[in-house]
Amino acid sequence: MLTRQPYKSTKRHHFRNLSLSVVRFHFCSCRISYCYLYLLISTEKIKTLTLSSYHRTQSSLALAAEALGKKMGPSCQSLVLLLAVLVLGLSLPCSDAIRINKVKTRTNVYLSPKLVLEPGSVADKYFYNINFPKGHIAIKYFNAEVIDEEGSPIPLHETYLHHWVLARYYARTSYLEPEQIGFEHVENSDFQLVRNSGLCQNNVLGQYYGLGSETRKTDTHVPDPFGIEIGNPAEIPAGYEERWMLNVHAIDTRGAVDRLGCTECRCDLYNVTKDGQGQPLRPGYKGGLYCCYDGTQCSVKQGSNGVKRSLYLRYTVKWVDWSDSIVPVKIYIFDATDRTDQSAGSSLKHDCRVEYNVEPCSTVDAVNDQCFHNQQAVITMPTGGYIVYGVAHQHTGGLGATLYREVLF
Repeated sequence: MLTRQPYKSTKRHHFRNLSLSVVRFHFCSCRISYCYLYLLISTEKIKTLTLSSYHRTQSSLALAAEALGKKMGPSCQSLVLLLAVLVLGLSLPCSDAIRINKVKTRTNVYLSPKLVLEPGSVADKYFYNINFPKGHIAIKYFNAEVIDEEGSPIPLHETYLHHWVLARYYARTSYLEPEQIGFEHVENSDFQLVRNSGLCQNNVLGQYYGLGSETRKTDTHVPDPFGIEIGNPAEIPAGYEERWMLNVHAIDTRGAVDRLGCTECRCDLYNVTKDGQGQPLRPGYKGGLYCCYDGTQCSVKQGSNGVKRSLYLRYTVKWVDWSDSIVPVKIYIFDATDRTDQSAGSSLKHDCRVEYNVEPCSTVDAVNDQCFHNQQAVITMPTGGYIVYGVAHQHTGGLGATLYREVLF
């Protein structure tokens, strides 16, 4: 696994087209890859600067009942790539006065409901209405890791954290969320998913945060004076309240016949021919999102007798109370597989496929050390911005990711 440290910049960038280029190794077998781009964008003026002072509030533990679910999973050996960039557009005439406020950044640590895993097993759970800060606030940081009942972090070679996703939604105050289904399958007027501002459609990549096995090494801090605004009472429909959903996908690789194959969700290792909804896999599908859903079992070595254990996702949230000193940002997520359909005229359709094939390397390329694959997407931004943060996430075989821009003068 390769982890890219966050990129931070004070340079101002005006652009229209963004090009995301993903480079990775070919291997001797087919692989499925993933890549999406995370952006925060603001066009607000800075008239007040925020200086944050950190302190910790009392931790609380959310040990609620489990919720069964279904979701993603990679493939015949897979690569996951996340490129996160905070893009913020600023306009500050020299004549504008700047006021500096000092605010306190609060911190809370929570636990998800438990995940019960044994060697080779998969947990892909959806936990609704999780513990989360309330009120009109600005999120400054969110991160998570898998721990055991004693609070000790679990190494990735024992339990692979494939992904976690944090989603925001509005629910009527009397609404009880369903169990065993993902939010994309909830069809109820009492439930309204609040998507990010990204261009993907059909309930694809609508989360507010999402990472995976690189979580422990990735800084998600939003620098001052910026923040992700939530809990604005003017935006919440009458009779509803703001809630949060956490999707956790973990794979127990203790005793696995092929640990890498299990984490990359090769269908043959899971003995899977149907997806989590009971539908047959499409012809030629060797692994990916539909082969390691909740309750599936990856092949383990004969005689493996690891015990069942209860694990939790411990997540940390940092935030400040909302004020005029904070510059709001919007979240955009772009997919490297996005193939924009312009046939609808002015109404563009963004076909975000999430995963894509990387074909095996040829013998000639292998001999010449030229086993490289490049996946690229060009997206037209609806607005310019100010890039202050960026991070790339890749799994085995990844070489790097680059974000280009077309500068407009």
